[in-house]
Amino acid sequence: MSAEVRFFEVGPRDGLQNEKTIVSPSDRVTMIEKLSSTGVRDIEIGSFVHPRWVPQMAHTEEVAAGLSPVEDVRYWALVPNLQGLKRAIGCGIDHVAVFMSATEAHNRKNLNRSLDESLASLEETMQAAGSNQMSIRAYISTAFGCPYEGEVDFEQVLQIGDQLLSNGAEHLSLGDTIGAGTPPQIREGCRRAVNAFGADRVALHLHDTQGLALVNALVAFEAGIRFFDGAVAGMGGCPYAPGAAGNVASEDLINLFTQIGADCSVDLDAICEASSWLHSEMGLSGSGRYLAYWQAQQDEEGS
Repeated sequence: MSAEVRFFEVGPRDGLQNEKTIVSPSDRVTMIEKLSSTGVRDIEIGSFVHPRWVPQMAHTEEVAAGLSPVEDVRYWALVPNLQGLKRAIGCGIDHVAVFMSATEAHNRKNLNRSLDESLASLEETMQAAGSNQMSIRAYISTAFGCPYEGEVDFEQVLQIGDQLLSNGAEHLSLGDTIGAGTPPQIREGCRRAVNAFGADRVALHLHDTQGLALVNALVAFEAGIRFFDGAVAGMGGCPYAPGAAGNVASEDLINLFTQIGADCSVDLDAICEASSWLHSEMGLSGSGRYLAYWQAQQDEEGS
């Protein structure tokens, strides 16, 4: 299993957005700088949504202004609409992510729009982003289960994905937003997505609600997925998805793929150091599993 696996770090956005603690812009910059030194090439630094919706993501302009470019690292920001895109452009962001759900109920709860209304709005936003030579990632939430509708028709996920790619997305991120996906379901859905769009255009975004995230990551890898989202320390969740647990921890994913011999190009110790800093210095919680093992090893080596 020597294939290359690429990671997309969502901790500074999706990880922090569901934390009760509000992290200052300067500490968010420190967090991103620590992650930038790990070998991860894509980092989501925040979102340009109204702070009334997600107060943890206020002052993302300050975060963007505080970052220095790092070679081969792309900084991304989530934008909900044209107004958010204008804010991203205003502070020099070159890579943006857009989002919608795979189900009507979650999309209306999250965005107060129907699926068709979201697709029309995103087409306009994505065209504007493309005109500004920006890279675009597209999230499809609740791709493997919805807190309001239950089981999701994956054919609809593929149809939405096709439209988002046609509108200019570089790749899709398929979200198991509430962690409802089972290994057979994840395997089949990922196989279909890879066959439809190609392995270079599909990422998988897992939450560890059932403790199945690493198993799901492994079967997705076997189905052809080579691009995985993770949040350092396993932080996160979705404010509009009842029951969602934290994201799968970046350090858990990297340890998994390192152990099976995949080419990760990420420093596992450096990711664990960032995770440890978030716990000890920032007082943030998380659901990662590997960190405790790593810390015990560090203590033994230091004794």
